[in-house]
Amino acid sequence: MRNDLKPSRLSLRDLLGVGAVGLRARRARVVLSALGIAIGIATMVAVVGLSESSRADLMAQLDRLGTNLLTAEAGEDENGKPIKLPKSAVAMVERVGPVQHATGTADIDARIRRSDVVPEERSAGVIAQAVGVDLLSTLGGEVDRGTWLDAASERLPTTVLGAVAAERLGVTRTGETIMMNSTRVVVVGILRPLELVPNLDRVAMVGFPAAESHFAFDGHPTTIFERSTDASVEDVWAILPRTISPGNAAGVKVSRPSDALAAKAATNEGLTTLMLGLGAVALLVGGVGVANTMVISVLERRQEIGLRRALGATRNAIRLQFLTESLLLSGLGGITGALLGATATYGFAQAQGWTTVVPPWSLAGGLAATLLIGVIAGLYPAIRASRLHPTVALNGT
Repeated sequence: MRNDLKPSRLSLRDLLGVGAVGLRARRARVVLSALGIAIGIATMVAVVGLSESSRADLMAQLDRLGTNLLTAEAGEDENGKPIKLPKSAVAMVERVGPVQHATGTADIDARIRRSDVVPEERSAGVIAQAVGVDLLSTLGGEVDRGTWLDAASERLPTTVLGAVAAERLGVTRTGETIMMNSTRVVVVGILRPLELVPNLDRVAMVGFPAAESHFAFDGHPTTIFERSTDASVEDVWAILPRTISPGNAAGVKVSRPSDALAAKAATNEGLTTLMLGLGAVALLVGGVGVANTMVISVLERRQEIGLRRALGATRNAIRLQFLTESLLLSGLGGITGALLGATATYGFAQAQGWTTVVPPWSLAGGLAATLLIGVIAGLYPAIRASRLHPTVALNGT
């Protein structure tokens, strides 16, 4: 009798074939178990992909709009009364070295109606403001229809409407007229939405000279917009209040509109963390489903295990069989989930007009998580199957 005989080892191909047998025999159960894993992975991939796509879109907006726009508004004095910015405030800001553009706007007392047949008390929810002719170049805005104010039209009863203002008034083309108080004003232009200063979308804008001659405007701006070089934004921020109002710098509020986009990106990051947690919970539930499937599989296949052991299969071979089956089940769910998550990300991003971004690490991490779950979920059933005594297993007891 030879004493050097050793148990044969299953090749990788044979191991995958043996592991797949159990999955093919219980297809409905396999699909349901894999679905739990797929939902968890799809959630995690989609959350990361949509967050990155949204963030990439926000960063592209910031790059396009710039982060060097500052807004200064009139605040209140020590007694809580609104202050007035000097008439020369814009000119004083323009004298600051790094400043490239500066312009102002001012609220004017004018009730806006679509026509003179509309009662004055029924305004359209549109406000009127006096603006400088360089407002559009300072904000980087664009005219959708018509023209912007120029040196001639800023002195006449003409207006340029923000995108929302035109919609509320029902104005669809230039040349139409609206009423500001009792003055008939011609619409010469309609703007595209202003991404950095959306409040101007609801405004009917007239030139400073026209506001003074037709609407008793006193010439004091209420908001000043300023663009400087990127490297000097913080320095200009520090001196802007004293420059605009030397006698009451504390009454000038300075903000940077692009900070809202940056805050939105930070908010998205926090929501991503929350959604990833929910995805992890779904993945955990899917792992429990895999473990349950594998335990039931061991109980149902006791005679098969006993027969294999009686024919010479080692305990290690039985363990590897059931671990492979668990890994295949989890891997099936992981691959399906990764594809679903990437597809959902692409579809939603295209609908929103974003550039689709699916980080490779999210796909690799999702698949790695499924394999880890497969090992953990299949370890106990595999060990239990390998410990079955052939005689007991064949008897089905």
